[in-house]
Amino acid sequence: MTSRIRLVASGDDEALTELQVRNRDFLAPWDPVRNDDYFTVSGQRADIEGALARHERGEAMPWVILTDDGEIAGRLTLSGIVRGPFQSCSMGYWLAEDQTGKGLATEAVRAAVIFAFTKLELHRVQAETLIENVASRSVLAKTGFEQYGLAPRYLKIAGSWKDHLVFQRLNDSVR
Repeated sequence: MTSRIRLVASGDDEALTELQVRNRDFLAPWDPVRNDDYFTVSGQRADIEGALARHERGEAMPWVILTDDGEIAGRLTLSGIVRGPFQSCSMGYWLAEDQTGKGLATEAVRAAVIFAFTKLELHRVQAETLIENVASRSVLAKTGFEQYGLAPRYLKIAGSWKDHLVFQRLNDSVR
């Protein structure tokens, strides 16, 4: 099996555009309302460039999620990386509809958490999900995340402010 995640690259713009266009309706209930430009090669290129700029500043780890054949199946990002006494980040991810139910998200989340704890030496990885996102809650449970709260009206998703469940994994090896 290949590595499940790798750093997003500028050359991923066409593949990500195809995935976003094909999965627009599937992802819409879980995403902010997107401008039509987001679903173009130039929109995806701009998104990738922004993610890589945050990566260069040490603020994010933007990855693509890969199938066993090395094809792009989705994205996973550690964002809001904060150092100092906090040593924490937030994790978000999505998969193409035809790639769900295969364990890809679970493997990608595991790989990202290992990276966060061993390479970045973070103390904590947080993830937030919509209450009704049972699939994402299942991935987090399988990868050792614990729910610790409810964030009312946390993010504007699908056009309205939505409550989110908040999960975390703590790195017991960082003291």
